[in-house]
Amino acid sequence: MIAYFVRYHARLGETLFEHLALLGITMLLSLVIAALLTIFLSRSLRAEEAALRVLGAVYAIPSLALFSILIPLLGIGVKTAIFVLTLYNQFLLIRNFCAGLRSVDRILLEAATGIGMTETQILVTVKVPLALPAIMAGIRLAVISTIGIGTIAAVINSGGLGTILFDGLRTMNSVKIIWGTILAAALALFANAILSLVEKKLRKKFTPHTADTQHECYQKSRSKK
Repeated sequence: MIAYFVRYHARLGETLFEHLALLGITMLLSLVIAALLTIFLSRSLRAEEAALRVLGAVYAIPSLALFSILIPLLGIGVKTAIFVLTLYNQFLLIRNFCAGLRSVDRILLEAATGIGMTETQILVTVKVPLALPAIMAGIRLAVISTIGIGTIAAVINSGGLGTILFDGLRTMNSVKIIWGTILAAALALFANAILSLVEKKLRKKFTPHTADTQHECYQKSRSKK
């Protein structure tokens, strides 16, 4: 184990960097698309439910099967992996984003409307802070899912930590298998710890602001009656 790391640490670092790049690009695209779709779907409960049913069905497709289906259309490589990972993430992100936005107290929303807030102001200053726990939960799930499925994506030549793991399986090299598994698991645990820390900091930052917004909405709505 140690001898392999000393000899091939550059290769391990290269595959780790490839995995991080795949994770970063996928999450950036996933978050932008999910945010836009959530804003659109949140206006209609039926549309939201229909979209989640479709996305849930797609998410249930095994990753190897979905890769195989898309190879004739998109070919092999990083682009196909990013497309599949982004598609999978939509279910996890949109489900949690929509659930968080819909969990906001309707009375508070009516009070915010009553004091003259626009839909955008309500979304940014009221809905998002209150929905933050669900939003962060969705992001955390998507990140961990991307790390895991991204490892499997090595079978279509996307690079990353899966390259070490599958090379070990192909050559029956237990050391490569162990290092590939350790690095993938460590990355997932590290990402989970970082996101937990970010969630705590965001909660501390937005909770007082949210409480002030609630109080302000309530007081102003009462004064207008």
